[in-house]
Amino acid sequence: MKSLKKWCLVALSLSLIVVLGACGKTGLGNSSGNGSKTVTKKDAKDLKLGVSISTTNNPYFVALKGGLEKKAKETKVSMKVADAQNDAARQVDDIQNFISQNVDAILVNPVDSDAVVPAIKAANNANIPVILMDRGSNGGKALTTVASDNVQAGKMAADYIVKELGEKAKTFELSGVPGASATVDRGNGFKKVAKTKLDILSSQSANFDRDKALNTTQNMIQSNKDVQVIFAQNDEMALGAAKAVKSAGLKNVMIVGIDGQPDAHESIKKGEMTATIAQQPAKMGDISIQAAIDHYKGKKVAKETISPIYLVTKDNVDQHKW
Repeated sequence: MKSLKKWCLVALSLSLIVVLGACGKTGLGNSSGNGSKTVTKKDAKDLKLGVSISTTNNPYFVALKGGLEKKAKETKVSMKVADAQNDAARQVDDIQNFISQNVDAILVNPVDSDAVVPAIKAANNANIPVILMDRGSNGGKALTTVASDNVQAGKMAADYIVKELGEKAKTFELSGVPGASATVDRGNGFKKVAKTKLDILSSQSANFDRDKALNTTQNMIQSNKDVQVIFAQNDEMALGAAKAVKSAGLKNVMIVGIDGQPDAHESIKKGEMTATIAQQPAKMGDISIQAAIDHYKGKKVAKETISPIYLVTKDNVDQHKW
């Protein structure tokens, strides 16, 4: 059934490219190497942006959306936001709708870095610039990608664990949505250190979801009660893991997440989570809209903008906020 659904998504996406390839130009003359290099200049107040967010059922992406909305209000940019609800097929439909509406740019936080490629190519064919947020795409052309260094975030988490617990600490890993670039990159960064310096007892996906992480961690604990540390690729999963650890009555289990969301800060203060690698999602939203504005001013936009990350522990938890 899964393979049939994926085939249908691919077929839909391919047909999207064919249909929209004939749409012609909007007000744009360049999409990161696509078409003419001349941009039809526009003021910020005249821009119409389409935004596709992977999910708003996650505080991190709520903060990203908040950053976008604040910047749009400040600059008088017109913006429509679509929530893909972690459904790759729905995201393709949302992007198709934005292309049909002849928006000036499409800002995308991909559900799946592979599944989104045909939709991005369709936007390329329609000469609509695409700006990627927080996660990359495995194809198509983006004007810019605004994200943290997710490989470095995973490595930073592993380095912290080794520093605090020493080598060969017994470790669980909770990974995110399969296929998302953040999942791949954070996992790769973590494994750069973990494969030689930690003892990985189990590594399982919990889809960046708190409830799923709770259930997954409970199952992992049943098989390995001597776990010393749990690394979760985002704070939502770390919070679920913390609840599972507490329910199991385990003591002194280190829990490290990534994102730096407010709930994680509170959990660290209470001594439930140990640390998080904090990002700045609201800042990413701000930078992404500014990239669209700069593009239509005829300014050069960098292919990548790296948003800083930092380690948050009980010692500095009050110093860092989204």
